[in-house]
Amino acid sequence: MLKKRKLGEQGLTVSALGLGCMGMSQSYGVPDDRESIATIHRAIDLGVTFFDTAEAYGPYTNEELLGRGLKGRRDKVIIATKFGFLFEKGKIVGLDSRPEHIREVVEASLHRLDTDVIDLFYQHRVDPAVPIEDIIGTLADLVSEGKVRFIGLSEAGEDTIRRAHAVHPISALQSEYSLWERNLEPRLIPLLRELGIGLVPFSPLGRGFLTGMVIRAEEYPEDDFRRGDPRLQGAHFDANMRATAVVREMAEQKGATPGQVALAWLLHKGDDIVPIPGTKRRRFLEENVAAAALVIGADEIERLDAALPQGVTAGPRYNERMMAYVDR
Repeated sequence: MLKKRKLGEQGLTVSALGLGCMGMSQSYGVPDDRESIATIHRAIDLGVTFFDTAEAYGPYTNEELLGRGLKGRRDKVIIATKFGFLFEKGKIVGLDSRPEHIREVVEASLHRLDTDVIDLFYQHRVDPAVPIEDIIGTLADLVSEGKVRFIGLSEAGEDTIRRAHAVHPISALQSEYSLWERNLEPRLIPLLRELGIGLVPFSPLGRGFLTGMVIRAEEYPEDDFRRGDPRLQGAHFDANMRATAVVREMAEQKGATPGQVALAWLLHKGDDIVPIPGTKRRRFLEENVAAAALVIGADEIERLDAALPQGVTAGPRYNERMMAYVDR
């Protein structure tokens, strides 16, 4: 069974690995609700207690799917979901973190998730049109009302985190972080530790590069998110495959998979870090959970650190439109 870790200093305790549920409903091929729900159930059997979703995933359908998957099991898990986007005809068209909108979203998410409380409620992206103090004040009210237990931010920058935490304690920051994407290390991780905020890395397997199973962007179907990922295109793809070769080599030496080495590296970076690798298939879930038992020595950590330092990744994280939503 997975060990437990604390996110923040407010009492939020989760399994050392969570399950990112986005890909069950969008971005990564055709959804398979039956297998996805079986994966949710298997995760609980393996000791996973932390499930991540958002109103934006689908949109809306992923929360509904997770609600169905957790029916009869709600007391065993921690649910994290997110607010903050504006939609038109099922597409993200902007940001909306106005206090009145937050209240609309929390009610809708509670209904879709078939629950009476959201354990961890993140602002999905920082909205520059609304003061963060007003947003966190609204979330603090929702905590007082019993509709939300803990507050989180996603892809927030240093100034936003400090200002938010001054209004109400922030339990977790969700952001992309992996052996392959290390932009948080110079400033943000030290800030989180100064303030006692946990880190929830998404894409902990480096968009697939750290599994050794990724293919070129143009080989994915038209409706697959990865087809538009700059890091999977052209010369960027070639450079990133070369950079991650060390992970594949170490995995072979240790009798593990490259993805397990990548997750083990993250887990060894601190007890305040809880990765949420996403999958909609039981076999990949089981592989990911097994990474928690993989021992990596200090010399191996140093070897990986040296081979994949900050800035080694070729290409931007997102296209220009989506990068504009990142608060740094």
